[in-house]
Amino acid sequence: MSHASAPLTAAGRLRLVTRCQTRPIAHVAAEAGVSRQCLSKWVNRYRASGDAGLLDRSSAPHSSPSQTPDGVVEL
Repeated sequence: MSHASAPLTAAGRLRLVTRCQTRPIAHVAAEAGVSRQCLSKWVNRYRASGDAGLLDRSSAPHSSPSQTPDGVVEL
């Protein structure tokens, strides 16, 4: 399921990626109202991971290097 602010669902992204097989990415992006960079990212993720590459990803950081250590939090 796509989050509320996502411009397209995974199915919509797949339709755009499929169009890019026969048409320039810039043209497809302009018609869909998304940036060329964003569509290029989706195309690359699809090539690397298939349908799974088009699913929504968490925007949370993978790590928190400046996070306060647990020992300090307990004080």
